[in-house]
Amino acid sequence: MPRILIVEDNELSRDMLSRRLEKRGYEVATAADGEEGIAKASADEPDLILMDLALPVLDGWEATRRIKAGDRTARIPVIGLSAHAMAEDAERARRVGCDDFDTKPVELPRLLSKIEALLARRPQP
Repeated sequence: MPRILIVEDNELSRDMLSRRLEKRGYEVATAADGEEGIAKASADEPDLILMDLALPVLDGWEATRRIKAGDRTARIPVIGLSAHAMAEDAERARRVGCDDFDTKPVELPRLLSKIEALLARRPQP
């Protein structure tokens, strides 16, 4: 069962997305800010990370940079999530290391297709 780490500061959004992914067979862990997200990514090495880019403590932009710079975490695919639908945001997300980008509120079918595509091509350790 693929493991997904959701890094999201909004508790309602985090819980809703967790439940929806668990119903589809994913094992889900969560973090409420960028620092916690980095710690959980390093400790658990999930199969994929959904990273809100606007986070407290340490934002998702920097958290993604650090995850992609880590020896143990660099290979983990990251989908950046943002309420901003600007082309510049998607480009910036890719520059910091996100493998894909999606907007919030999340459209589950679209997000699931991105998750499945990244998991299918993820390099194995």
